[in-house]
Amino acid sequence: MYKPWSLYAVICNDSSIYIGITTDVQRRIHEHNNTKKGAKYTRSRRPVSLVYVESHLNRSSASKAEARYKKLKRSDKIKSFGIRVNEGKLLYNKLHIDITGL
Repeated sequence: MYKPWSLYAVICNDSSIYIGITTDVQRRIHEHNNTKKGAKYTRSRRPVSLVYVESHLNRSSASKAEARYKKLKRSDKIKSFGIRVNEGKLLYNKLHIDITGL
């Protein structure tokens, strides 16, 4: 069965932004918050909150998008993911899901 790849962004407890790719966003967020399988970066910054998902046809496309986003300045990531800043804390209204890559 075909599983599309997804790029995702989360806000960590310390207001940092983590970007990754996966074929199962729900499982990956659970891993970041509850298991040792979460990224080393996020393990010390729990809980994380999902703020952005972008679908891609394959891993290559998702990896290239991940690299592009990771090169952005923090302020540009905040704009791209629709995050608001209030007194230094990152806030978000709703999850943004982009399926145009499919």
